[in-house]
Amino acid sequence: MKIKTIALLVGLASAGSMVSVNANAEDLRMSWWGGNSRHTATNDAVKEFEKVHPEISVKTEYTGWGGHLERLTTQIAGNTEPDVMQTNWNWMPIFSARGDGFKDLREYSDVLDLTQFDKSALDAGTNNGKLNGIPVSMAARIFYYNKDTWAKAGLPYPVTWEDLMAAGPVFKEKLGDEFFPIILEGRDIIAMNRSFMVQKYGIPMIDEANKKFAYSDAQMLEFFKMYEDMVKNHVAPSSKYVAGFGKANLYEHKPWINGEWAGVYMWNSAINKYNDNLKPPMSLDIGFYPMRKGAADAGLFYKPALMLSIGKNSKNPKDAAKLINFLLNEPAGYNAMGLARGVPLSLAARRALSLDGTIKDSDLSVAGLAQIDDLPKNILTSAHFENPKLLGLFEEMIEKMDQGDIKVEEAAKEFMSQGNRILRRAIK
Repeated sequence: MKIKTIALLVGLASAGSMVSVNANAEDLRMSWWGGNSRHTATNDAVKEFEKVHPEISVKTEYTGWGGHLERLTTQIAGNTEPDVMQTNWNWMPIFSARGDGFKDLREYSDVLDLTQFDKSALDAGTNNGKLNGIPVSMAARIFYYNKDTWAKAGLPYPVTWEDLMAAGPVFKEKLGDEFFPIILEGRDIIAMNRSFMVQKYGIPMIDEANKKFAYSDAQMLEFFKMYEDMVKNHVAPSSKYVAGFGKANLYEHKPWINGEWAGVYMWNSAINKYNDNLKPPMSLDIGFYPMRKGAADAGLFYKPALMLSIGKNSKNPKDAAKLINFLLNEPAGYNAMGLARGVPLSLAARRALSLDGTIKDSDLSVAGLAQIDDLPKNILTSAHFENPKLLGLFEEMIEKMDQGDIKVEEAAKEFMSQGNRILRRAIK
């Protein structure tokens, strides 16, 4: 029997976020964060699941982003977490450092079709050999360019790293001091430089086994010099220059809107908001991904945009796996979900939604995903790469460099020393 749900405000959630509660006890609980479109789509999909599985009822708990992690942390600490949870990739070291914080989804492959998912994506959700989270969609940072500004500069999009570095002086000469080929913030810089280093050396940035950076002192200096050279060559503005425009998102700054910052190294899943904020008729194009000759790996920062996991305390894990499979792999589920959680990773869902026009090849995010699929990506990015303390330390170092407080050699040495201490504490 179906139970009508009512929405209740959640104190820990951001304004306007809700929790849907069934009046009677349910077999399953499912939680997620998001906006209204995701809430509506997921609730619709859950209703379809209950039609197909009348023996299972689902209580849905949903909030905005604000407070969601704190709420989930409290639930997990008290062993009261939902059966099915939307999770973030970088939460795995927090909740499941040894792989035992969530159910191993491979144990339910009889009802959860894992063959619909790319191996590299499943590897990203795997901890200590256990599949703790199945990626719903994947994302990576790639290059997008303002086609109008690049046309004014008279340059084709870069194909190699050397092409990108050479574009800076041309922009300055032809368009003026305020025009740059690309705009980068701290998180963009560390991800892009890591990509170059993976291509050149074929090693990850973080050595999880030894709880430290995998780079030598000389390699870490090279890592920092890449940023210094980009600023010196007018490829990207310094952090000091960017800070002068205030704390708004990059796509909200006038230099972006007006096309002065003519490129971005950004998540394919987030690119449309950058494109939408350009002053008409300007628009973005997807660029080439620079590759070093002979590189076996692109060094993409490729990760799940979000995942679905089953709580380790779930009393009905097989039913929970059925729900996940329905949402991701079955027509009634993925048709109801649409693109509310990004371009689906499930092959079945992506094929169907492409055929019915929901997924359009012309969309920048979709085009980016196609490029990502074609690039070699064998070296996984450690979840500790997004450690907030590590990212904060990197941003501090480049800001000190740009302020003239320290030299690049000092920045590399300090980042290596302090960063290794952060990793020793963080990696269990």
